[in-house]
Amino acid sequence: MPKTPLRIAALIIAVAAAVYLLYYFNLYIYFVDRKKLVYFLTSFGPYSIVVFILLQIMQVLVAPVPGEVTGLIGGYLYGPVLGTIYSTIGLSIGSWIAFILARTFGLPFVERAVNAGIIQKYDHFMKHQGIIVSFVLFLIPGFPKDALCYIMGLSHMPLGTFLIISTTGRLFGTILLSISGSCVRNEQNAAFFILMGISAIIFLIGYFYREKILAAVRGLKSEK
Repeated sequence: MPKTPLRIAALIIAVAAAVYLLYYFNLYIYFVDRKKLVYFLTSFGPYSIVVFILLQIMQVLVAPVPGEVTGLIGGYLYGPVLGTIYSTIGLSIGSWIAFILARTFGLPFVERAVNAGIIQKYDHFMKHQGIIVSFVLFLIPGFPKDALCYIMGLSHMPLGTFLIISTTGRLFGTILLSISGSCVRNEQNAAFFILMGISAIIFLIGYFYREKILAAVRGLKSEK
């Protein structure tokens, strides 16, 4: 047991250092510029996979960092299968870290990491988490998945259950992004635009109807 606080302290120091370096050296720019991100990753040669996974971890932990760019780059550099695998590894580890940090330091820490409006909107799920409801939140576009990792850390949900939900819930979107990135690399423009069209439709439905979806799953949970 004495080792646990040391591990948590080491984890916090590592995350804090990574965030500091991300902003001090303006590395966040690479997350929003595809060409710069490709150049940045390929400059590491065979170690680019490790760096890519680390970037996926950081995009979960640091709110302003968009995950769509890194997801596309995964497919662009490594193909649809390996891109999905590497992205999933990074996203799962990032989700795990966010969950553990929230569970360890509680609401005061989460209030610093997540927008207060998001916490207030999802407070119901902090108290009444359900497996199906939580999976829906991760599956449907438009919900703040990275913020949910912190929020769910405040619930009584077991870590193993959370990891299964967050990983499988993100998987469909990760696959779409990886395939899209591969299409860009292979100049399959028609396939790329079809995938982007499908993704856009799904996202818009999730975004504009997220309040109704949220009300529906809240009502579903209340009936049980």
